[in-house]
Amino acid sequence: MSFSEVCGNSGNGIGSKGHGGGNGNGHGKGSGGAAPSTNAKAIYFMTNAANNSIVALKVAADGTLSDGSITATGGAGMNGIEKGAPAAPDALFSQGAVKVAGSNLVAVNPGSNTVSMFNIDSADPTKLTLVGQPADTLGEFPMSVSLSTTLKQACVANSGAKAGIACFSMCSTTGLKALDTSLRAFDINQTTPPVGPTNTVSQTFFNADSTALITTVKGDPTVNNTGFLSIFPVVNNAVSTQDVRSSPAGTAVLFGSALIPNSSNIFVTDASFGSATLSIAANNTADVSASTKIADQAATCWAAISDVTNSAFVTDVGVNHLVEVDTTTGKLIRELNSTNGNPGMIDLVSAGNFIYALSPGNATTKAAVTVFDVSGGQGTAKEVQNFNPSGVTDNAQGMTSF
Repeated sequence: MSFSEVCGNSGNGIGSKGHGGGNGNGHGKGSGGAAPSTNAKAIYFMTNAANNSIVALKVAADGTLSDGSITATGGAGMNGIEKGAPAAPDALFSQGAVKVAGSNLVAVNPGSNTVSMFNIDSADPTKLTLVGQPADTLGEFPMSVSLSTTLKQACVANSGAKAGIACFSMCSTTGLKALDTSLRAFDINQTTPPVGPTNTVSQTFFNADSTALITTVKGDPTVNNTGFLSIFPVVNNAVSTQDVRSSPAGTAVLFGSALIPNSSNIFVTDASFGSATLSIAANNTADVSASTKIADQAATCWAAISDVTNSAFVTDVGVNHLVEVDTTTGKLIRELNSTNGNPGMIDLVSAGNFIYALSPGNATTKAAVTVFDVSGGQGTAKEVQNFNPSGVTDNAQGMTSF
């Protein structure tokens, strides 16, 4: 589809460049099957400041980063509440605040209850153009978004006093158009901003063929609330309004997720112990098929899968290490401890031979993106750069690539 095409009600006209269909994370399957993984041309995250903006960084042929651009979203950032104060550095208690699908980027604005869409310039992927106006998410404190090039839709999760999912058609000429008049509600009895990190929504994402929208919702073990995995089937290209919920045995604080290529299984983190692989049954319930206990974790919450290593990588906001896991057996392959001075890492993305992980910064450190080279295969990850973007101090969130 070209940018010049006039979009109809179906939302046709989303840019066609990217990795096939699915959820825009590099593991989607379009009509031609899974596309090969390639190195990123740019990576993106958001400032989550009062004037929320997208930071776009250039990626060199060797995977290293340099400054690119900072573009306002037209919305506002916001922090959740933890221990009576604004949560930091895990400000949103979520994964997936910014996503790319095709030639479009979508980001949440938790402080204004909106979501913004951009076109990515084909010649310079650090040049972003806001399309239309930020759209109302129908809820409060939006914190995760999933995109489907197959459906040409974006679905946004809210985690505040009005918690739940709203979906939009995507058009590269007019932007986001609401497909719903009310939320697919999650009754988690939260406030705006939410008090967390427990008992909050974690991440929403489409499965590989866009036949289901999956959302992780954290429980709170201190009050015997185990949380759940929500699955909304997609019927006739529309996300259903009724979901199936399950609480896989042994899980309690489901957080970040990644699709396992060539499988219906998903890899998830659980901040109460480490990570797990969940098998999804035909009735859309989930069971644990493998799990990994990470002994020295503080909060293992974010996940990505590398097509190069065929393994998962997880990060911890309180421990500055990158942990590699076998998604089939749950075996802990390697724990790479970094000495770069960052307090820990949150959202991360896999792109070809590299893993990019965001350290949001805190009162004493600036935001940084750490680059890891995984081209040698399983167990060989090595840190090649720790980059501090200009004009970004702390509170950054999200991570995605083009």
